[in-house]
Amino acid sequence: MERLLLIKYGEIHLKGQNRPFFKRALKNRLIQGLKPLGCYVHEQDGRIYVTGYDPLDEDRVLERAKHTFGIVGVCPALAVEKEPEAMYAAALSMLERAGAGQGDFTFKVKARRQDKSYPQNSFEICADAGGYILDRMPTAKVDVKKPQYTVEIEVRDRAYVYSHEEKGVGGLPVGVSGRGVVMLSGGIDSPVAAYMMAKRGLEVEAVHFLSPPYTGEPAKEKVIALARRLTEYCGPIKLHLVHFTEIQEQLYERCEESYLTVLMRRLMCKISEAIANKEGGQALITGESLGQVASQTIGALHVTDSSVEMTILRPLIGMDKVEIIDIARAIGTFDISTLPGEDCCTVFVPKHPATKPNLKRAVREEERLQVEELIAAALQKTEVMTLLPT
Repeated sequence: MERLLLIKYGEIHLKGQNRPFFKRALKNRLIQGLKPLGCYVHEQDGRIYVTGYDPLDEDRVLERAKHTFGIVGVCPALAVEKEPEAMYAAALSMLERAGAGQGDFTFKVKARRQDKSYPQNSFEICADAGGYILDRMPTAKVDVKKPQYTVEIEVRDRAYVYSHEEKGVGGLPVGVSGRGVVMLSGGIDSPVAAYMMAKRGLEVEAVHFLSPPYTGEPAKEKVIALARRLTEYCGPIKLHLVHFTEIQEQLYERCEESYLTVLMRRLMCKISEAIANKEGGQALITGESLGQVASQTIGALHVTDSSVEMTILRPLIGMDKVEIIDIARAIGTFDISTLPGEDCCTVFVPKHPATKPNLKRAVREEERLQVEELIAAALQKTEVMTLLPT
């Protein structure tokens, strides 16, 4: 009898001839994430299994597997020989482990016979296993419609028995859709945007803009903590910390005040695009939501988009703040995002920002600056670090 985790994937089943590519990517992500815990990951007959871990670490292994994009379910299971006594004893053990037997309870058995050479069919396995359990648990009753507990038996190369499935995050394995660079502020929205695009298979790098002395060490530490939290879902993240002070000061001194916000966004996008091109990125990612602030109107987004050639992905564009906060709470970034610490977007904020900026006007204002020199200087001072899951 061996304890293991049985991994279920969802959307990958819908893939055609390239399904093996997605399955390999998922397996490799699991190996990468679980290697520090001493796990062995292997695939057989359309299932992925995680074995080799210390039973005392099972909860940690389970959590990390659940947070791997591409996985829809994780089942703590027992693997036994394809012998009736072993299978039924394992089913009884899994019910007891789930808490059954502390008074009257109902259950049912589900069986799947992947190995068609096994002499019993699925119905017979269910009936015999149910009888075995009823003989040994006098407070049990069978209820096939609304049972309190369900124990499942899959007959494959061995028999795999489980009674509980933990929901995974779903999506696609990180990396199968390419690489994107997220503009990561210290706020609530951009970490959620990074999470959502990683869920669609993008490998994520992050760019954060610092404005010392206007922003201090707490702001820097906060964004590092956010990126580190995202690694629990996205895997290792390279974080680029761009010094943006000189650019903001020159914008404030030389450009029309009402255009400061949209001009700042344009220059951030240009710098992020330069980093993405260097790192092999194929898209930028932002946490913008339509109409949330002045820089996120249709007109402002058009002016921002026109600053770069690279595609800008905005997964939150149709979401309201409550929806975004719900996701932030679920993935563990909300409490970090709401810690004290100013970011550069709060520096030199105009009293009356343009909500309907004109592209030609924005370009003329931008021409007041030595844009290429400023960008080159900012890139030269950029700090880079790689954050790993804890």
